[in-house]
Amino acid sequence: MNTFIIERNVPGAAQLSHEDLVEISRTSNRAVDSLGVPYEWVTTYVAGDKLYCVHRTGDPETVREHARRGGFPADLVSEVVAQFGPHTAEEAAA
Repeated sequence: MNTFIIERNVPGAAQLSHEDLVEISRTSNRAVDSLGVPYEWVTTYVAGDKLYCVHRTGDPETVREHARRGGFPADLVSEVVAQFGPHTAEEAAA
């Protein structure tokens, strides 16, 4: 499976209550279950008026279908092509 970052523009996202996030999570889980293909919602970050989601599946169209079924915006869907962090500085060149 490939990893995707999804940017969702949601005005007022930073003010969503815990109950709002629970309901959004339930809706997302139902959408995942309805897809019938391998799909993993890893996590979502809330920042300002945006949600940044990390999902794993086979292709970007499946991410968009999840958004359609859940009634979520998917303003930007980008495949992750590399990952690095502080530990990368200590690794030998591949």
